[in-house]
Amino acid sequence: MPEPFVAYMRVYEPLSSFESPRREQLSEALEQGAVDPVGVGSREQNRWLRTQLSIRPRLLPGEAFDGTAQGPEELLALDPEDVPTGSSSEVGPGPLVCPLDLRGRAAAALVGFIGAADPPLRTAALNVPEETAKSKASAVVQELSDSAVHVISSTWTIPLPWFAVVDPEERVVVHDEHGRIERLYWLTSMADARRRVSRAHTVTRNTLGDEGPPKILRETGRWLERFHPHSAVELDYGGLVRMMSDEDLEADTSAADVHAIVDAMELGHTTEVGERYEALREFWAELAAHERYN
Repeated sequence: MPEPFVAYMRVYEPLSSFESPRREQLSEALEQGAVDPVGVGSREQNRWLRTQLSIRPRLLPGEAFDGTAQGPEELLALDPEDVPTGSSSEVGPGPLVCPLDLRGRAAAALVGFIGAADPPLRTAALNVPEETAKSKASAVVQELSDSAVHVISSTWTIPLPWFAVVDPEERVVVHDEHGRIERLYWLTSMADARRRVSRAHTVTRNTLGDEGPPKILRETGRWLERFHPHSAVELDYGGLVRMMSDEDLEADTSAADVHAIVDAMELGHTTEVGERYEALREFWAELAAHERYN
């Protein structure tokens, strides 16, 4: 089964910033081994499929038959030294960990699915009555009210405002043993990410109003504010690299274009804004069209 065409934005917090007993749970997970970020989408997909194909299907991955959380934590990990930092930013102390929060993320996605999908699709997809599924999933989401999931995702494409979070020059391209690109991502400090998002939100709101990209930037900024200030932020193309050619990935300048659009908006260069936005729209619209085909 192909890796899901999902991109991710992740936050890695210092392990020491978590309170007990979560800190001890994450420490245990780290000792057992962090998850490899290459193919993490397939790993999550397989965990979900196992819950649905078991003799007694479960509503969400990472839970027991009675609906309670089950199994060890799973996380990604980073060394603070691998995170580029600006002159006024700090990351750490290490290790930095990103809990995958799969049960909570799946619950939030299920609530959204129930609210948006057509009735025949809801009936076919759910293994319990709709109201039961909604009630159970909503209860899991409510458990997260005092915290925030460390991973947000986007299928088939990347919201363009996400590129405002990262420095275009800090892109990392990882090749497999055959020379094919297997991973593409950016890392940045939380302080730098918040600063960039705040500026981009102010500039775009002054130009475009409150809806559209400014709204996404506002929500992204609020999400980032919920984490430790010495965290790291990652933007990862994830499974999108599987549906893009290496040539397109190498030539992709989306991050630089988004930053240039913000600069041009601030300077009032409307022609440049229009030209760069149209090029970005065409590039990502072609990829997003795959969702309709599937």
